[in-house]
Amino acid sequence: MGSLFRSEEMTLCQLFLQSEAAYACVSELGELGLVQFRDLNPDVNAFQRKFVNEVRRCDEMERKLRYLEKEIKKDGIPMLDTGENPEAPQPREMIDLEATFEKLENELREVNQNAEALKRNFLELTELKQILRKTQVFFDEQHEGGVNPTESMTRALISDDSIARQGNLGSVQLGLPEKTYETEEFFPCFVAGVILRERIPAFERMLWRACRGNVFLRQAEIETPLEDPSTSDQVFKSVFIIFFQGDQLKTRVKKICEGFRATLYPCPEAPADRREMAMGVMTRIEDLNTVLGQTQDHRHRVLVAAAKNIKNWFVKVRKIKAIYHTLNLFNLDVTQKCLIAECWVPVLDIENIQLALRRGTERSGSSVPPILNRMETCEDPPTYNHTNKFTSAFQALIDSYGIASYREMNPAPYTIITFPFLFAIMFGDAGHGLLMTLFGLWMILKEKPLAAKKIDSEIWNIFFGGRYIIFLMGAFSMYTGMMYNDIFSKSFNIFGSAWKIHYNSSVIYDEIEMTLNPSTSDYSGSPYTFGLDPVWQLSKNKIIFQNAYKMKISIIFGVLHMLFGVVLGLFNHMYFKDKIKIICEFIPQLIFLCFLFLYMVLLMFIKWLMYYPTDDKDKITYSPHCAPSILISFINMVLFKEPNKVEDCADYMYNGEMGIERFLVVIAVICVPWMLLAKPIYIMRNQKKSNYMVSHEQMNAATENGDAEQPAHNNTVHRVEGGHGSHAEEDLGELFIHQGIHTIEYVLGSVSHTASYLRLWALSLAHAQLSEVLWQMVLSKGLKVQGFEGGIALYIIFSIWASLTVAILVLMEGLSAFLHTLRLHWVEFQSKFYSGIGHGFQPFSFETILDSAATQTADE
Repeated sequence: MGSLFRSEEMTLCQLFLQSEAAYACVSELGELGLVQFRDLNPDVNAFQRKFVNEVRRCDEMERKLRYLEKEIKKDGIPMLDTGENPEAPQPREMIDLEATFEKLENELREVNQNAEALKRNFLELTELKQILRKTQVFFDEQHEGGVNPTESMTRALISDDSIARQGNLGSVQLGLPEKTYETEEFFPCFVAGVILRERIPAFERMLWRACRGNVFLRQAEIETPLEDPSTSDQVFKSVFIIFFQGDQLKTRVKKICEGFRATLYPCPEAPADRREMAMGVMTRIEDLNTVLGQTQDHRHRVLVAAAKNIKNWFVKVRKIKAIYHTLNLFNLDVTQKCLIAECWVPVLDIENIQLALRRGTERSGSSVPPILNRMETCEDPPTYNHTNKFTSAFQALIDSYGIASYREMNPAPYTIITFPFLFAIMFGDAGHGLLMTLFGLWMILKEKPLAAKKIDSEIWNIFFGGRYIIFLMGAFSMYTGMMYNDIFSKSFNIFGSAWKIHYNSSVIYDEIEMTLNPSTSDYSGSPYTFGLDPVWQLSKNKIIFQNAYKMKISIIFGVLHMLFGVVLGLFNHMYFKDKIKIICEFIPQLIFLCFLFLYMVLLMFIKWLMYYPTDDKDKITYSPHCAPSILISFINMVLFKEPNKVEDCADYMYNGEMGIERFLVVIAVICVPWMLLAKPIYIMRNQKKSNYMVSHEQMNAATENGDAEQPAHNNTVHRVEGGHGSHAEEDLGELFIHQGIHTIEYVLGSVSHTASYLRLWALSLAHAQLSEVLWQMVLSKGLKVQGFEGGIALYIIFSIWASLTVAILVLMEGLSAFLHTLRLHWVEFQSKFYSGIGHGFQPFSFETILDSAATQTADE
């Protein structure tokens, strides 16, 4: 149990491995995950280390696997995940894996290249088929008019200086420069092709401007989308045919087509030639379809076979790569036959580590056993807190504030109770707590299938990682909700109310709120069996009563929480044998907190016990109107003021109160200079004493050696027993400044931290009021509608109320209470004993490496 409340004891070890057995031994240590290796080659470039070639080979294999994975995902083939954890392959198996991946990559690339070439050919044939089909319509229109298309185009070009051009975009004027057509022959020609549909308007404008209107364009859309062989995207294209005259225009038109990435195809003018070409195209398309189908089937078979093993392949390659990365941290001895490593290991797990090393040696077939020697060091060891799936979430909350110093008290075990309890004080509603509990319980019961799904959502992973925290927060909220008797802003009358209230019809029909007064006969005098009496839900002074109750319990739990933190600091000082901090810090801190703020808590209990709600002739001095304000009493105590006298009331709550309070304040004030000066003065005196002893020893040594000269004072830094075994000699100015800051922080912090716990009351009040407003403004409206319509209205209104309850009161209010609870632990509680300046234990673990790789892949 010691490791639960304090980090594991660590030791620095030196490890000697035979070169042949190093790979297998490191592999076993990676499976164990209990060894953190140090880099013994910090000045060596990463590209100059011994196993850099093996790491590069692993990078290349990982690249090939990512390529295979990308192709598998592209085809939507599920990758089999058996959940197996294969061992790291032996170095000789790397050659087989490389050959397998090389063969798969080459085969897949060849298939992809062939498929792309076939798809490109298929696209060209498809576009040519569309050109032949669409241009045939144009030629048929010309023949139906009894005009040869070429002659029609010739007449269109030479008839007038401006001719109306027919096209899909409207009538555009074609103009020709003035020529003597009688002396010049015209031989109009055309080109046909395919272009992306969205480029048609710009393409047409460019033709018109560049050719000065001396072209005739017809275009028609291709109804079905075509597949781009390079990107596999579906694109929409259009067929066009351009008539023009002369080689100059022909060159210009072709350059424009090339600029707009239009594809030109041959299109015979004769109908017979077009029919013959169309038949040939159809035959080739059918053959291509057959070949494409066979190619896709072959590609699919290759990918299906790879998908069965790709998860295990990734694990194997990443393990090999991690092993060689780790081996690059080692040193070679002078014989080049032994690898030397230094590593941090938990002392309690040394035997398990040695067993793993023996297994690795046996696997490698080596006859030389590994050697693991413990080393002495002055370095601060890493902090290692052993966790399980239950405690890991609470430990993560602590580590997010700061990693504990080595062997420092670990707040996580105490947080398991205090965190959900303080949360529940703010979130006290049994109904909302039940929803949270059921959600956490569902995640716990479905833990394995939910973890196997490996959902990529970051929010979900946060919820799932904190499932035990959510469950405990919900369970504690159900308890505090029963204490508050608050269930979805309503109360349950389980044990029968202690009040007997007399009311008339106006109270019911006019919704007149009643005021409860315990001094009247309405109160029986005995409290409700468990929690608050349900009748307070109907009272007009409910908030006044609950405010006083929740405000006081917030201060009570806050002071106890801080006091517990100060006591935990004592365990730290005792473990590190730091007597100075016990005498000069812990004792005055404890006295200051107890004599002021714990005394204020005692005053609350005294007030509850001494003053009664009813006026009693025998106890007139302790009647309700005599009850003093605790806050005013505390202020008077600190300022040495006497309380205001009230007629027929006792001046003090108990005999000798004034003397005791003044004594407590004086002692608490004395604790301030105690915390401020005691430790620096003690260290200063010990430093002078140590320097004097060193100087005296030097003088004696000089006298014995016959030295005539007087030795100078030695200014070497000495160590004084005290903190963590010793205190280094420090500059006195810095020592006083540091202690002053620490003292001011504690004294002022004790006041501000106590007030900070009032957030328990404030958020509890806000949560209860929001829940009540949501009930009155939403759900109660549906309960007032009568008849058949009332059922429908209630169904709709209940859905709205339930949605708002989950979204606002459970999620938003729950998050708010969670953050405030986290602050109370980080600042108000942990600041009393927790430094959090350590560095975490980061062992070489395959599990951690694989989880990190999986997370990175999911993010990509």
